[in-house]
Amino acid sequence: MSPRAGGEQQSAGLVSTAWRLLSHIPPLIVLDPSKGAQSKVIYSKKEEVDENGDANMEGALIARDKVGVQDFVLLDSHTSEAAFLNNLRKRYQENLIYTYIGSLLVSVNPYQELDIYTVTQMKLYRGVNFFELPPHLYAIADNAYRVMCNEYNNHFILISGESGAGKTEASKKILQYYAVTCPTTEQLQTVRDRLLLSNPVLEAFGNAKTLRNDNSSRFGKYMDIQFDFKGAPVGGHILSYLIEKSRVVHQNHGERNFHIFYQLLEGGDKDLLCWLGLERNPQKYTYLIQGRCAKVFSINDKNDWKIVRKAFSIIDFTEKDIEHLFGIVASVLHLGNIQFEEDSNGHAIIRDGSQIKWISKLLGAHLSILQEALTHRKIEARSEEVLSPLNVDLAFYARDAVAKAIYGRTFTWLVNKINGSLANKDSTQKTVIGLLDIYGFEVLDTNSFEQFCINYCNEKLQQLLIEMTLKAEQEEYELEGIEWEPIPYFNNKIICDLVEQKHKGIISILDEECLRPGEATDLSFLEKLEEKVGDHAHFVTRKLADQKTRKSIDWVDFRLLHYAGEVTYCAVGFLEKNNDLLYRNLKEVLCNSKNSIMRDCFLLSELDNRRRPETVATQFKNSLTSLIEILMSKEPSYIRCIKPNENKEPGKFDDFLIRHQVKYLGLMEHLRVRRAGFAYRRKYELFLQRYKSLCPATWPHWHGPAAEGVERLIKHIGYKPEEYKLGRTKIFIRFPKTLFATEDAFEYRKHLLSKVPLPLFWDFVPAIKLEACWRGALARRAAKKRTWAVQTIRKFINGFINRKKPLCPENRDFVRLSQYHYLMKLRDHLPKNVLDKSWLQPPSILEETSEMLRKICVRNLVRKYCRGLTAERKVQLQQKVVTSAVFSGKKEGYLESLSQPFLDTRLKNDLNPKVLQLIRGENIKYVTPVIKYDRNGFKARERLLVLTQSSAYVVEMAKIKQKIEYSTLKGISTSNLSDGIVVIHVPEDKQQKGDVILQCEHIFETVTKLCILANKQSLVKVVKGRCQSQKGLDENPWLGTERNLQDGTSPHISPGIFDATGLL
Repeated sequence: MSPRAGGEQQSAGLVSTAWRLLSHIPPLIVLDPSKGAQSKVIYSKKEEVDENGDANMEGALIARDKVGVQDFVLLDSHTSEAAFLNNLRKRYQENLIYTYIGSLLVSVNPYQELDIYTVTQMKLYRGVNFFELPPHLYAIADNAYRVMCNEYNNHFILISGESGAGKTEASKKILQYYAVTCPTTEQLQTVRDRLLLSNPVLEAFGNAKTLRNDNSSRFGKYMDIQFDFKGAPVGGHILSYLIEKSRVVHQNHGERNFHIFYQLLEGGDKDLLCWLGLERNPQKYTYLIQGRCAKVFSINDKNDWKIVRKAFSIIDFTEKDIEHLFGIVASVLHLGNIQFEEDSNGHAIIRDGSQIKWISKLLGAHLSILQEALTHRKIEARSEEVLSPLNVDLAFYARDAVAKAIYGRTFTWLVNKINGSLANKDSTQKTVIGLLDIYGFEVLDTNSFEQFCINYCNEKLQQLLIEMTLKAEQEEYELEGIEWEPIPYFNNKIICDLVEQKHKGIISILDEECLRPGEATDLSFLEKLEEKVGDHAHFVTRKLADQKTRKSIDWVDFRLLHYAGEVTYCAVGFLEKNNDLLYRNLKEVLCNSKNSIMRDCFLLSELDNRRRPETVATQFKNSLTSLIEILMSKEPSYIRCIKPNENKEPGKFDDFLIRHQVKYLGLMEHLRVRRAGFAYRRKYELFLQRYKSLCPATWPHWHGPAAEGVERLIKHIGYKPEEYKLGRTKIFIRFPKTLFATEDAFEYRKHLLSKVPLPLFWDFVPAIKLEACWRGALARRAAKKRTWAVQTIRKFINGFINRKKPLCPENRDFVRLSQYHYLMKLRDHLPKNVLDKSWLQPPSILEETSEMLRKICVRNLVRKYCRGLTAERKVQLQQKVVTSAVFSGKKEGYLESLSQPFLDTRLKNDLNPKVLQLIRGENIKYVTPVIKYDRNGFKARERLLVLTQSSAYVVEMAKIKQKIEYSTLKGISTSNLSDGIVVIHVPEDKQQKGDVILQCEHIFETVTKLCILANKQSLVKVVKGRCQSQKGLDENPWLGTERNLQDGTSPHISPGIFDATGLL
């Protein structure tokens, strides 16, 4: 059935003319007072329902027998669970997966692609009144957006349901809706892309295959989308809750670890895996094989890997970030493969050291310290620290604890990194729409600590939902001037208090047991619960249960009576999971890691803090309290997702499973609260516009206030006083049957058009002729357009066939279009800088033009580059050009020096004032430390080389040891090896002692500066060859010299060494 099935199609032409005649016909339908607003049909024959009615709520009521009602509030038997399920089933079988409960949306997962998420559908729902179109995810999203823009307030959309019900997909669809329909600019497109691509990254690291869902979110997520005053998305912020760290080290049969592990192994290239020390086969890794389903048919890990890699580049991760992140993922896999065995003393030792070496490399941790931390525990006794060896069981515990800690904190780092890329730096006030995609109520075969936290979260959210729904109802009644009647409902505060109350709640008792001295166990925790909350009506254990209930509860179990029903929890593991402790020496290793992400996750300040960290349950309780405060400050919208069957089959409706979800999602309770007052409310203008034809006084036009028109209309129809109330701007109808009868009467009224006698139409013949002429004009216009389209297509096909011929009438339009498309495409693919040699391949007819454009583009890029150069940068480039002419292809190390800028001085402190006084007025251009070798004995001496405008000075402390005027310079020599030796050739006379042999760290810079200042670039000589040192070794003499200098010994190199290379 189409989305608009059962709705009303506006009439035109002859029908609209006939409608106008109805104003002269007596009313044909009234509501029979004796039947409580049931319609009384005056004519004997009932007309069939028109299939092309309105798409809005009222129009859809005509087809309610076939497809149910669009809003559960309109159910007659609103307290009947069977009626609720029957309505849900009718709609699901017609692929109508969305239904309202007031403003709450119920969504049933179809397990198939439906054509209801197109751009056309998005535009259809954009800016439309909430109930004007059939229920849809887009209606919820658009309503929140419009109210936010109009009233400048903040909103949130709460999406909940069990695993596999479609929560994650729903949040994606809402993000896509905002991405398509919100105003944007090129700058905002980046923010939009990051918002959308944050999802696949978080799914890779936070989602996993479970028994119920192949892409189950194993964490709670709240995302704020920030909008500016124009309504454009400009930023975002994400909060994550309770990542399921235990999944890293253990998975149940039929489940997998987090997606990222499999994506890395399946999609990572060979070089990356080699660098990480990984193999492609997931069966090789202990942490990946416990569920025995590493390969899943419905999951394409290789393709997902590509999406995640693309997302990293868009979200602004650096290559270093990505390298360290994958290093952490790989180190977790290596950790899982570490096995322990007992030594002769019963202490744990690592069986094979290959895995720990990889971990040491990837985390940048010292190998021996890491090995010690995994097999020993550091115990603080008063003022000293003692290392206590671990047994095998404790060593495995320490291994798993560090794997969980690393992954859990890395996930938090990942969320913070994404937040950094989504952050809006503009300080102006923003409005936000929050998306809360959080776990639904969970009842498994074995329920542990994670289910306890998840179900506690749902209790709090159910409490919030009921409170905010009641508050919204009360506010609307007060606004409309209708008396508020208190609504009885189940207040689950008693259950929330049982869990969270200070000193008395289950979380406080659990923390107390974790922190108390002595041997605390899960059984002692259970005994403490029985002692402190054993008399609570919603708590029971085997010891406290009656004879009948006792059979279904084990000795290590306790049962809570939640708002959604009973849940039995196994207390085994509660203390361990709540403590979540990491041995201090393991934390020290991670704090001192060279992996930058690890250093961000494990701060050194943690080591100084001697206080015990908060337990997991307390952290979760505090973060949940903070979340509730955030939500209370915003206007709410709700989406409840339902899973129709366990096998993910389209069209299959499992009554038992759905009844269970309806119960724990609190849908019946919400419906009862929503229906406690009035089932239907509508603004006067809208109500009157639809039903005015039912009363002669309001048809065809009502010229007074809409409120008076509605009052006149309902009195004529025959509403009883207890069936309705009139507010300031709306009519409130208490019973759905009253609305149904009104809608049936309206439909019947429309179909009376066919009963109108033909003679009455003679007065309207001119109007009919006018319409016929207009239809003819429209038809001729359409035919002309089709003819033009055929001719155009034929012309371009002919042009394509003759495209290689010279320009002629047959191919002119096609060639012009090709040229236009090429130029438009070229505009978006121009080279970005002078080094970019890419150029779009042109069609053959545009090759000459393309080459001219390419040259113009290159010249323009060069021109822009040159104009952007500063004076300092130009000098740098000029010097680099000289360096290239002298050394390119001649001396080792030249290529490595290219990226290093030249400086005016390499001296850390100022020159000695005495030297400045001796040099006097000469302008100093360059200073660098050097080592000068004596010609006799080649003893090394530390000196400074000072270059001025006219001379070079060799300076020792406050003395000038040698002055070399550039005019006397005979040449400059250096070897082709990667040394720092340079020989300055000067004539041997009274003033000069002969050639100067220097060793400097920045040889390319020094020689370039010297030859530019002396203006003797042509005299620089790069000499090839090796030489013999006195030790008889065939080696670079400069390296030998450096080694001796570092050893603190004199470099005894014979004068023949320099002669052998031709430097002297």
